[in-house]
Amino acid sequence: MRHWAMLIGLMLSAGCLCAQQRDTVSVQEPPLPMSKADSLIAYAETFLGKPYKLGAEGPAFYDCSSFVRAAFRGIGIELPRRTVSQIQEGDGVCEGVSSVDQQEIRRGDIVLFGKRVGGIREVGHVGIVVDVDLEHSDFTFIHCGVSHGVEFQKFSNPYYFMRYITCRRILPEDSGSSPE
Repeated sequence: MRHWAMLIGLMLSAGCLCAQQRDTVSVQEPPLPMSKADSLIAYAETFLGKPYKLGAEGPAFYDCSSFVRAAFRGIGIELPRRTVSQIQEGDGVCEGVSSVDQQEIRRGDIVLFGKRVGGIREVGHVGIVVDVDLEHSDFTFIHCGVSHGVEFQKFSNPYYFMRYITCRRILPEDSGSSPE
């Protein structure tokens, strides 16, 4: 009988210790709120793999400007439908320079490219900056391209590097969109 009492006592003690340990383990810090840039990029990434179709506005197909518009709309910011109008939105960052200063570009900025290399360049493509690599003077952007639809691309890709026109800041400065 004493053995049973001792065994029950040990089991109850162990149960209390486990309950105490569970209680301390289950306490978690609340998640940090996402910045506007983080929210924009997270929402834009949900479109990855969506195919390109000129003039399409979603949800099955997008072109570059309708993708950017849809991504910003997802966080409550309205942009014009066409790239030629989007280039006039927000504040200019690194405008008209051949060497892009990655110190100025931030996550969430829109980056615009010309239709052709050399001569008079007319804007023809747009994407959203998702990551700035200061060490390698490069950045990654998400866009909807003709070949692969919504995908990530590097600015250092010669096709885009040679066609760079400008970067525009749509998100407010205090949105947590600074490079990391």
